[in-house]
Amino acid sequence: MIREKILVIGASGQIGVELTLALRKIYGNANVVASDLREENDLLHGTGPYVSLDVMNKEMLHVQVIRQNITQIYLLAAILSATGEKNPNLAWSLNMQSLLNVLDIAKEEQIRKVYWPSSIAVFGPTSPKQNCPQQTVIEPITVYGISKYAGEFWCNYYFQRWGVDVRSLRYPGLISYKSAPGGGTTDYAVEIFHEALEEKTYECFLEKDTYLPMMYMPDAIKATIELMEAPAEKIRIRTSYNVASMSFSPADIAKEIQKHIPEFSITYKPDYRQQIANSWPQSIDDSVARNDWGWQEDYDLQRMTADMFKNLPHK
Repeated sequence: MIREKILVIGASGQIGVELTLALRKIYGNANVVASDLREENDLLHGTGPYVSLDVMNKEMLHVQVIRQNITQIYLLAAILSATGEKNPNLAWSLNMQSLLNVLDIAKEEQIRKVYWPSSIAVFGPTSPKQNCPQQTVIEPITVYGISKYAGEFWCNYYFQRWGVDVRSLRYPGLISYKSAPGGGTTDYAVEIFHEALEEKTYECFLEKDTYLPMMYMPDAIKATIELMEAPAEKIRIRTSYNVASMSFSPADIAKEIQKHIPEFSITYKPDYRQQIANSWPQSIDDSVARNDWGWQEDYDLQRMTADMFKNLPHK
């Protein structure tokens, strides 16, 4: 049995915090090294090793991988869709170079497995809006989507050419009560819960009938770990897997919130993020992930909303 030693890059981000904690439960606190450019997230304090790391500094990254005897790398550092549109060059350079640095080191040090997330942002206005399939027309219109699609092909290339076992999921919008959103177009679905509790009202930056694929964070963490723990022969997609659990609009989530907070009200003031949302599918077909490695979600909108209100007030 190989003793795994895991490096999580971008551990203080929205996904990173919860994924690090979940991995520490499975592999033991000492065997999961959290790293980020930012300060260590409060939720990670005292739960295991933390190193300050700039993934763009390849040499520094390489030294850490060797020093810590790393066998698996989870690369979560990225500039997301809405933030990326404000600084396209930075988004492209960080999202691409960080991946190439990790893939190169994984090849050289024969790292057992690499995880790198893609996104529904790879899809564009020409992709099917309903039940968007695994293989389809992909013409992204954001720098984030372009970088993720290019990254999918780099992952596939390193697997085909050098056998680097790199695995990926195309995340939908992610919703969590533990960590703050990171500048994505689907962030309204996190903000709305905070505003409902604090202000009883929310001004949404998307139109009320904007349907988007979404996922509750426990499902995203579960999907990630299940993908990484699946036997290599079950992983047929080496670009990135579609995964889905629910699709809803701002009006849908507002209605669900009103079941818990009847006085809650919502208004709509669409901004530049509306155009990004309009370019994405409204729902995703993830049958390939379900067939290949048994993906199955636990949460729908109703269950997620109840769980958010159970946990958020304590924060």
